[in-house]
Amino acid sequence: MTLQDRVRVHEVTLLSDNWYTLKTTAFDWRRSDGQWQRMHRETYDRGNGATLLPYNLAQRTVLLTKQFRYPAFVNGHDDLLIEAAAGLLDDAAPEERIRAEVEEELGYRLGAVQKIFEAFMSPGSVTERLHFFIAEYEPSMRIGDGGGLADEGEDIEVLELGIVDALAMVADGRIADAKTVMLLYHAQLHVFAPR
Repeated sequence: MTLQDRVRVHEVTLLSDNWYTLKTTAFDWRRSDGQWQRMHRETYDRGNGATLLPYNLAQRTVLLTKQFRYPAFVNGHDDLLIEAAAGLLDDAAPEERIRAEVEEELGYRLGAVQKIFEAFMSPGSVTERLHFFIAEYEPSMRIGDGGGLADEGEDIEVLELGIVDALAMVADGRIADAKTVMLLYHAQLHVFAPR
């Protein structure tokens, strides 16, 4: 039996189509014991995205962003959020979109990029699937200051951190963004770890 056989959608109601799309759905779910149960769930559809961690193996550094995030602020995070470069796909291929985001946010034009995995970041309510990438960077790849696009409300600071310092910032809570934590731990295990 597929998941399609276990879900019967009855009603979908649009709640908001302002910034992104928020819907509430009434559906029946066929439980593991074969019984049908009526459920209601809200889904927030902001589209799919991509994120990338640039690393410099020789210097043992990574490039990150630092910016204001209103949802984190209203949930008690009283600082700018430190994050990996990221953005929504907006109908572009993940690699194409993340290259553009890295140029806009970090000011670097990268060579080869490597996709490492995909993940749903908050599958209880958000539909977004995020494509994760890493890429090596060199100082010669810098083509600008970064900072994002002001007309999109971006006001981004570029950080170059040692991997040890970045991981210490995860441990003490200064880096609290899930995608960034995942990328940093991946880099520690698969890029910077002794072979």
